[in-house]
Amino acid sequence: MNAVRTIPFLMGMLLLACGGSTAGDGMALDAERKPGAQVYNTNCALCHGRDGKLGLNGAKDLTASTLTKAEMLAVVTDGRNAMMPYKNVLSAKEIDAVVEHVRSLGTSK
Repeated sequence: MNAVRTIPFLMGMLLLACGGSTAGDGMALDAERKPGAQVYNTNCALCHGRDGKLGLNGAKDLTASTLTKAEMLAVVTDGRNAMMPYKNVLSAKEIDAVVEHVRSLGTSK
């Protein structure tokens, strides 16, 4: 392939890999459109994974959390262990939305 054809081909493949969906993804797409899910996917999914179970860099499995909502708010706001504080990155409303999203991932209380 010459360079003129290669670049559009690679861009198309990148778009398919990153943004492609099927009709069966409707519920997942609806969940990702919620503000908490969007903020979570932008700021938290790298270490925790979209499903909360990734555990990269020592990140906890969020689906197994036993923290209360107040405790989760404190962790996101002030950070803990290797997790940075988000009080200067996210608004209080965004932090609350992220916590609500995290609580929907598993058996949190």
